This record gives sequence, structure tokens and C-alpha cells, in this order.
Amino acid sequence: MLVMNTRNSGGNRKKSTTNSRPSATSRSGKTPAKSKPAGENSGKPSFRPKVRKGDPLPSFNEDEIRLNKYLSNAGVCSRREADVLIQTGVVSVNGQIITELGYKIKPGDVVKYDGETINAETKRYVLLNKPKDFITTMDDPWGRKTVMGLVVKACKERIYPVGRLDRDTTGLLLFTNDGDLAKKLTHPRYEAKKIYHVETNKPVTKEHLELLLRGIELEDGPIRCDRAEYVKDGASAREVGVEIHSGKNRIVRRMFEKLGYEVVKLDRVQFASLTKKDLPRGFYRHLTEKEVAFLKMTK
Repeated sequence: MLVMNTRNSGGNRKKSTTNSRPSATSRSGKTPAKSKPAGENSGKPSFRPKVRKGDPLPSFNEDEIRLNKYLSNAGVCSRREADVLIQTGVVSVNGQIITELGYKIKPGDVVKYDGETINAETKRYVLLNKPKDFITTMDDPWGRKTVMGLVVKACKERIYPVGRLDRDTTGLLLFTNDGDLAKKLTHPRYEAKKIYHVETNKPVTKEHLELLLRGIELEDGPIRCDRAEYVKDGASAREVGVEIHSGKNRIVRRMFEKLGYEVVKLDRVQFASLTKKDLPRGFYRHLTEKEVAFLKMTK
């Protein structure tokens, strides 16, 4: 069934792009009346994913990289601080001082800062099966356990979580120092698939499963599941598998709370193309080159 399958799902749905525009004028020279989009006055909420304007998907051109990003990846400073260093003339590429913002370097270029050769940080990708009672943050002022303590020995590079899972939620959490990939996986247009195994305090009715598929209205807008079904035939109706693409905070818990259920257990069993197969709770592993390449593929 939905959440028990640990293999990658290849069933990507194609979005319709068949909407056509009427011509500006008809043969008679008169401008035809504009037709209203389907469902405009139906009174039903729209469940199209919202995309922030001016924030396109990042590109993954590995042949060239901006100089400020290279310095940031190497741990010298932030990108904004790197721009200041570049403008002050303390950064050189292949022996030539570079003061141009936006300058791109190629593989094999020798970058020096204040006379010292800079080596960019190796990209790392670590997948954790998060246990309960750990919060998803880099550090906590109240001394609570964080997920960073579970991956502290994974690599020498500084990695950070992609998205978040709340304290009581278990399951897959990806860590990386690849800012472009992290942005891509959390971008609304990428729609990274997330599958959760949900256990509630009482049986979930079939009517509510259907409502999750049609969509419900929350305080921050409409939301729906792409799939929602009982975990397996004959199992308790308190265990449900849901597939969503939204990255909103506590979205699964809030959906069930809206329908009158309390989520007693929540486990993320799939994130994008990654599954929990052969990864025990509380353990982590590094992604393979094939897995990383698949994550970087755009739609």
C-alpha cells in the first residue's frame, strides 16, 4: 500500500497545459467576450500550488560557479561578505585580481584570498531516520536534543537539515551543505513528494479520507492530499498513509486536527525519491552518486 512500499515511485502526473487563448479579434473585427476560467464561480477553493514570483528554480550548472558562492562554500565567509572582499581586491583567480561581482570561475581555476589558495568545500548529502524527541534546529538555547547531535560525526563539513520535522515526528530528514539542492527541494514548484504513515486516536472514516483528497480549508489556505488511504487491508482504520507535496509547518497534523482527529504517531517514510529502506531509526547514511543525481534532475 501507500506507505509500506519502500521503492521509488515513478508515477509523476503531467500537468495540463492545453488552455488556449481566444484570438484578439474575430473576422468581423469585433473583440469576442472573454470566457471565464472553469470553476471560477463554483464556490470551491482552488488547490493549485502557489509559486512565489521572482524566485525561479535554481540551476545546477556544475561547470561554472559564482566567485562569491565559491568563497562561501569554502567556509571563508557568507556570500554577502564575499562580495565585499571581491570589491576590495583581495581575491584573485589564476593570478589576476577580480573585483567584478558575479564573476564565474571554472573547474581548475586557482582562487586565492589574501594570498592563500582556497579549496571549495566538498558537497555532502546525509539521510537520517529521525527518532522522536529531537528538534530540527542547528542549536537550541534551552538545551533540548537536536537532530544535529545525531549527524555530528557524519562528515567534517558543516551540514544542515533540508526542511524540518517537528519534535514528535519521526522519519526521513535530509542534511546537506549544497544550498542549491536544498532550495530546490523546498521550492513550491519542485513539489518534493512526502509520504507519511499517520496513526490517529480513533478510526478515520472513508468520508474523511475522501475529503482529504478533495481538499480542506485551513487558516493559511486550502490544502489537499495527493493520495490518502488505509495502510493495508484488514488493518486498523486508525493507520492511514498520505502523500502530499506541501512543505507548510505541521501540515499533516493540522489537516487531521481540522477533521477532529489527534495524531498520536507520525512517521515520514519517503522524501522526494528517498525511502527508509535499510535505514534503522536513529541511524544515518550518505547518499549515493546516483541518488544525488536523481534529486538534482528537474521536471
